[in-house]
Amino acid sequence: MSIDRAVRCLSGLNAASSSRVLNLAAIALAQAENEEHRRRPFFESHILNGSIILKHRLRADETDLFATKRTIATKIIVPFEKKDLRSGGRSLFVGQRGYETLLDEVGNYRDKTGLLRDMEVLRLLDALPSLDPFLLREQLRASDIHPDACYFSISAADQQRMFDYSAQEIRKLTGLALNRMSKKRDASTGKMVEALLSNEGPERLDPIRLALKLDPEEFTEGVFSWRGFLYYKWCLQEVWPRIIQVLRDIKAIHTLGKADSQQQRFISDIKRALILGVKTSTEEVRRILSVYDNAYAQLIEHQDPSVFREFLLDAPTLFVELGEKIGLMSHVVSFWQYRFPEGAPRAADADELVAIFLDFTQSFGVAVKAAA
Repeated sequence: MSIDRAVRCLSGLNAASSSRVLNLAAIALAQAENEEHRRRPFFESHILNGSIILKHRLRADETDLFATKRTIATKIIVPFEKKDLRSGGRSLFVGQRGYETLLDEVGNYRDKTGLLRDMEVLRLLDALPSLDPFLLREQLRASDIHPDACYFSISAADQQRMFDYSAQEIRKLTGLALNRMSKKRDASTGKMVEALLSNEGPERLDPIRLALKLDPEEFTEGVFSWRGFLYYKWCLQEVWPRIIQVLRDIKAIHTLGKADSQQQRFISDIKRALILGVKTSTEEVRRILSVYDNAYAQLIEHQDPSVFREFLLDAPTLFVELGEKIGLMSHVVSFWQYRFPEGAPRAADADELVAIFLDFTQSFGVAVKAAA
């Protein structure tokens, strides 16, 4: 494992997770008296259960750690001190060379069973495009892994809003698939939304599967991506007003104390780069979502299932890119609102602002000319 000082950039998330960060260290501190947290842990290893998991854009000097080419990796950081992330930590990547040996060492496993179980959980996390709690929970449930609910910060209100949003999306589809009267159609819509948003009762989606002429395995994989598209459409609707406010805050924020001309110039340049990165990512998100919208419109308006069928078969590749970009925007919002809550001064010392903005821009893969 390597010493990782980058964990200092996460110190603003001492009590929060985001779409890019699963802060098990903060959860462990907050749930210290929760018996269910101990009885149904996220990881078998007590050490890993106090770690920080994040989606990380690989830098040039990190790509050789992997046998195959990749740009995004799942990073595990074990803080030296859970209560003070500024002290740094040790880190490794899921799937890097020598990964199993490194994980066994850091997790301090008593037996192979616990190690294999945690490796499976990490494999499932690595397969996700982001660490959104809804997708994370459903990914684990699909493999019959059930950590305590405290690990998934999805409020009842958020769950209901997403359910209502999804119900509006598929109400016409259930009408086409079931051809029933309004009241019966609404009841069927509710049942099918429940089936679509969870891994329970997939047979309830059989009318749609048969209409799309997909075999059960194809449909199961396609439905997970479909669920993700619905979730991310809802996320964009929820996060867009907040990302606009955060960008306004970023433009207006100023440094505390003295900052030399080089720091000021760098902060000014990195602000512009970050705003450009968010704008570019948003355009890409809308482009990908338009692929879904067009395919769905062909199904509903023209009753042609072939386009939507092809979409579901191709969806996993689009789903990964979409999840990465939405996850990064959600991370920026979560981090910023936690570090600068409503009513707090929009000011910080120059070193902290540089660290925060570098974390954001590097995550977006944005080059900053002044960094040279």
